[in-house]
Amino acid sequence: MAELHDLTALEQGAAVAAGEVSPAELVEHYLERIDRLDDVGAFVTVTADLARERARSLAPTGRPAPGEGPLRGVPTAIKDLNLTAGVRTTFGSAAYDDFVPEVSDGVVLSMEAAGLVSLGKTATPEFGSPCYTEPDGRPPSVTPWDRTRTAGGSSGGAAAAVAAGLVPVAQGSDGGGSIRIPASCCGLVGFKPSRGRISGSPMYGDPVGLATAGPIARTVRDAAALLDVLAGRRPGDPYFAPPAGPFLDACEREPGPLRIARFVEPVIAEAEVHPEVRRAWEDASRLLESLGHTVEDIEVPLGHDAVPVFETCWAVLTALSPAPPGREHLLRPLTRWLGERGHALSAPEFGLAIGAMRRHAAGALESLAAYDAVLTPTLATPPVPVGALRDDEHPERDFEGQKAFTPWTSAWNVTGMPAVSLPLHQTPDGLPVGVMLAARPAEDALLLSLAAQVEAAAPWHDRRPPGW
Repeated sequence: MAELHDLTALEQGAAVAAGEVSPAELVEHYLERIDRLDDVGAFVTVTADLARERARSLAPTGRPAPGEGPLRGVPTAIKDLNLTAGVRTTFGSAAYDDFVPEVSDGVVLSMEAAGLVSLGKTATPEFGSPCYTEPDGRPPSVTPWDRTRTAGGSSGGAAAAVAAGLVPVAQGSDGGGSIRIPASCCGLVGFKPSRGRISGSPMYGDPVGLATAGPIARTVRDAAALLDVLAGRRPGDPYFAPPAGPFLDACEREPGPLRIARFVEPVIAEAEVHPEVRRAWEDASRLLESLGHTVEDIEVPLGHDAVPVFETCWAVLTALSPAPPGREHLLRPLTRWLGERGHALSAPEFGLAIGAMRRHAAGALESLAAYDAVLTPTLATPPVPVGALRDDEHPERDFEGQKAFTPWTSAWNVTGMPAVSLPLHQTPDGLPVGVMLAARPAEDALLLSLAAQVEAAAPWHDRRPPGW
């Protein structure tokens, strides 16, 4: 008989609705697993008592209350970049190790309204900037497929938690690949929604429009179900995607024959593409063609001259995350270096960079307009060893190494397109390798329909990492 953690998030929600298991039983099951099995650096803070109280407050059986849905009673976790009222939120930084917000942000409130139960806060690097999760004073987040290798970042703790079976589904955020990178490293589905699909309320900390929350899950349908929870605009949102969904329903629809562009040349760095990554991309191309889609090679739609523009915006966003007064010395070297770059820019320079980035995005979208989807690798290599990218002595080398590891993901943050990493490949020694599909802005439902079709043709749900 399957253990509770073998079930998908939707299967667990259905079991709760049918009275076959209670939210409290699920919470206890996962808390025991966290206590025993979190050697992957998943959690920064475990909120066991709050989770038990929350589970007891949910009706044990019957129809969901208004606003609740198919994930009612299902355990989850919150990335430590998201404000959680009364629960310590460190932003991955030693400078905020004692910060407790008074309010929860919109993402957390949406998850609570849907009946999910948070077990705690998942690890993230400082301010979510690096593509690895190695916060000071904490164990690194590692992939359960090889505990010497990174889980990626910045949603590394969330991905490690889902991949190790410590929660069935989790929320992450993505400003340059931070959902899709750890999804690839951990053998999961990581979905970055369209710009404006999910509200950034109440902080609206990204004036550029690169970042969004999104789901990390073991199946496309679980990811779609969590997207249904997170999606929606709030009155103060500066931009928003048109209403769509339910996204879970899109997974039950055939996408029809699509025209899919593909390219493998790195976008933001001169990076060597690992043979297993190239093999995964080629295999995915053949799979898509076998499903009736047309796959065409194209030139890279975003020019190399967009890279310094993105870096300018990224540096300013880092500068917008200051340490509390008197705690600046606790910031990591990479954060200080990026922040100094951001502070050195004038307001007009930043404004010009935003305008240039939007023009680069427009050009890419125009060149891709004839295609329903775009296929690239997710990462240039399988997950690298812990510490391989981090370089505190030379933060500029650290930054360049990150670009070479993730040379495709940030392109779709620039354009605002939805993008998903799918765990279609494993290396001969068992390391996961993701491939990435993107779609036109606001066509999240079509992308989920295509991803569900791919999963049905080449399922991965039964793969289990060591220690499962």
